[in-house]
Amino acid sequence: MPVKRWLREPLLHFLVIGFALFAGYRVLNPEPSQPPGSTRIEITDDDLRQMDIAWMAQWRRHPTDEEMRNLLDNKVREEVLYREALALGLDKEDVIVKRRLAQKMEFLSEDVSAIRDSGPDELKAWFEKNQQRFALPGRVSFRHLYFSFDRRDDRAREAAARSLEQLAGKPADSPVTAKLADAFMFQDYYGDRTPDQVANVFGTKFAAALFQLKPGSWQGPIESGFGWHLVWVESQTAGHVPAFEEVEPEVKSEWMAQQRTESKRHVFEAMKARYEVILPNATAKHDAAASAAPTEGAL
Repeated sequence: MPVKRWLREPLLHFLVIGFALFAGYRVLNPEPSQPPGSTRIEITDDDLRQMDIAWMAQWRRHPTDEEMRNLLDNKVREEVLYREALALGLDKEDVIVKRRLAQKMEFLSEDVSAIRDSGPDELKAWFEKNQQRFALPGRVSFRHLYFSFDRRDDRAREAAARSLEQLAGKPADSPVTAKLADAFMFQDYYGDRTPDQVANVFGTKFAAALFQLKPGSWQGPIESGFGWHLVWVESQTAGHVPAFEEVEPEVKSEWMAQQRTESKRHVFEAMKARYEVILPNATAKHDAAASAAPTEGAL
């Protein structure tokens, strides 16, 4: 058969096109050197270097020959168990494995290059909008007299009120005070405390009332979880927002953290957009009801 006739054969055209497609696929999708299910475990020079670096970081020296053999044995053991676990499907539907892979993916997907630096004006403008993040709490120094629930029962508040009358016009260190109150299990004097620090000992209700008092006299009674107290406020400073120049490094750190959070959110939203999320009927109805309900303050 003449060559020209062969070249016109549809079967030849089909074979050539098929071979070209097969070759192109192999170029774009090369087979891995160790396909899944391979029984070959190869320890590379890079693996040895990584083991040596990890050992040096922990022990500040290179491993001995015996220690390196043990490291190699552990590496091979880990790889064997890992592959056997994959073969049995132990990675499927495992909550711990899913969580670990999700954490690694979140780390890898963080687009650090998208986090730009801020200019001075932009950073200051951001601070003006977020001042409360940097507000410094008020502080108070005070001493107190304690009237115990355990010792006085319902008469604790009444005893505190009577004692307040006896202390009228007397200084904070008057010797009379020791005879009036009960022994307190912690301190009688607290210096330079924030509202949270006071609340940690006496409770939030006591802390709120304390910061309403003016310095310089015995006042109360104020209730805590322990009993009733008479309080002498020695000094008090109100909470305030510092000047931008005082907290500029902290502002920069907070701004960068927010940029990083926003970047991660955008990356995740792009990933999520590739999937169709189907919720159970009960969840869908709950979400629909929540979105239909009027929000507080809505017109």
